Amino acid sequence: PGQACFSRFSLRQKERRLQRGQCIHTRRAEGGAFSGVRSFERAREKRRHASEGASAERRRRVEQSTLTQHSRQARRSAPVRSAQEREANPSRAAEAGRMMMTSNALQQRRGVVPQRRAVPRSVRTHAKKAAKQKNIFEGQRPWVELKDGVPVDGPDLSCVVDGVKFPNPFVIGSGPPGTNYHVMKKAFDEGWGGVIAKTVTLDSSKVINVTPRYARMKSQSNSKEVIGWENIELVSDRPFEKMMEEFKRLKDEYPDRVLIASIMEEYNKNAWEELIGRCEECGVDIFELNFSCPHGMPERRMGAAMGQDCDLLEEVCGWVNDAANIPVWAKMTPNITDITNPGKVALDAGLEGLAAINTIQSVMGINLDSLRPEPCVEGYSTPGGYSSKAVKPIALAKVMSLATMINEKYEGKKSLSGIGGVETGMDAAEFMLLGCDTVQVCTGVMIHGYPLVQNLCAEVQEFMVKHDFKSIDEFRGKSLPFFTSHTHLVQLQKEAQERKKAAKSGLKSDAEWTGDGFTSETESMVSN
Repeated sequence: PGQACFSRFSLRQKERRLQRGQCIHTRRAEGGAFSGVRSFERAREKRRHASEGASAERRRRVEQSTLTQHSRQARRSAPVRSAQEREANPSRAAEAGRMMMTSNALQQRRGVVPQRRAVPRSVRTHAKKAAKQKNIFEGQRPWVELKDGVPVDGPDLSCVVDGVKFPNPFVIGSGPPGTNYHVMKKAFDEGWGGVIAKTVTLDSSKVINVTPRYARMKSQSNSKEVIGWENIELVSDRPFEKMMEEFKRLKDEYPDRVLIASIMEEYNKNAWEELIGRCEECGVDIFELNFSCPHGMPERRMGAAMGQDCDLLEEVCGWVNDAANIPVWAKMTPNITDITNPGKVALDAGLEGLAAINTIQSVMGINLDSLRPEPCVEGYSTPGGYSSKAVKPIALAKVMSLATMINEKYEGKKSLSGIGGVETGMDAAEFMLLGCDTVQVCTGVMIHGYPLVQNLCAEVQEFMVKHDFKSIDEFRGKSLPFFTSHTHLVQLQKEAQERKKAAKSGLKSDAEWTGDGFTSETESMVSN
C-alpha cells in the first residue's frame, strides 16, 4: 500500500494509460500525494527536452551542410589563376568572390569555423621527406652519404652517357625494384644514379604472374649467402595508364634524376610507335628495349624470341629509332651463340647503346623429396631467368665481346650498360674496366635493399683512390686491350720463353765477369 506499482508496464505504456484516465494510482505512505502522476510528468518533460535538443542538432547539421555546399561552389568558381584570366573573366571572378565572402560571413555569424578539407593521401603531389641514410652493413663495408646521388666527399663519380648526366654510374635494373612509384622514389632517395622501371607494355591485361616465382641457390659454406637466383616473373602487370601517371609524377618530383623506361611489345609497328610516344610525354630520359627476357611470352614473339632473330630485331629497331626523340638502348640476351650479332644489328639501326646481359635461361633444381622442379607452382614449373653473383663471369665475357665490337666497329662512340651479378663496388669496377658507362643492379637490391648504392659508390671511390684515378673516364675500358685470341697467347708465351732462355745464356767470354755480380752471373749459366 505504501508503494506505486507500475512494474508491468513500460514508461510509454504508462503515459498512454495516464492520458486516458485508466491508470490506477496508489498513495505513498509518507507524502499522501499521487507520486505516480508526478513520475509520468517528469519523464514526459525529460523526453520533450531531449526531442528539442535533437531537433536543434538536426537544424545545425542542415545549416552546416548548406554552408559546405556554398563553400564548395565558391571554391569551384573561385580559381582564376592569373591576371590575364581575371581580366578575361571579370564577372566570374567577382561572382566567385561574392560567394566566398557570403559563405565565410555566414559561417562566422553562425559561430562555425570553416575547416580545410584534407587532401587524400593517394593524391598528394609533394614528395615525402627521405629517411636519413645509413650503412646497412654496419661498418663491415665502406660507405658514403649521397646527396641527390652525388657523394658528399671523395672522387667524382658522375658520368655523361648519350647526353644524359648521371650523378653516379649505378642504375636500378629493370625488374621488381622498379615496379611502381613508391619503390622508384625510394631508389632516388637512397641515391641511385638512375632507375629503369619494370618493363611496360600497352596491354597489361595479358600479363598474369604466379606465386611463388623465385628460387635461390645458396653457398654450401655459408647458408646465408645467396649465389644464384632464378625468377619466372613476367613484365609489369600494372595498367599502362597508371605507370604513365607515376612516370610523370617521378619526373615532376625528381626533374634532375634519370628515369629510364623499359618497354616491350609484339611485332607491331603501330604498338611500338604508340608506346614510344606515350612514354616520351611523361618525360622519361632514355628507352631500354627489352629484347632479352628468356621466359617473357615467346609465343607472342616478345623478349628473347625477338632478340634472337636478327631480321626481326633489325626491323623493330628501325621503327623505334625513327619514332624516338631520346636515346635508346637495346638490352641483349645472353642466350645466343654470339651476342655481338644482334648487338651490331641494333646499333646499325641507329640506336645509341646496348645493355647486357639479361638473365640466363635456367632450371634452378629438383626437390628430391617431392621430385618436383623449383620454383614449384601447383606441382609444376617452367624454365626461368638466372641471375645474382654466379652469373658475373658470364656477364663479363659477354660485355667484353660487345665492348670490343663497339671499339672496333663504332670507334667507341656507342654506349654500354653492364648487368650481371653486381653486389660490390669491386664487381662494378670490373665492368667499367671492360668499357661499361653505367652498371645496373637488380637482384642485388632484392637481396640487400636500396641503400646498397651507398656502399657501391664508396667502394668504387676506394678503388679510384688506390690507383689515383680522378674520374670514371680515366679507367673505363682500361683492361679491354689485354684481351686477345688464344693463338696470340701461344705466340706471346713462346716469345717470353725465348727471352728468358736468352737471359740465361750466360757470359760469352771471361772478360765479362764482374766482382759485384759474380753469383748472379754464375746462376745465369746453370741449366736446372
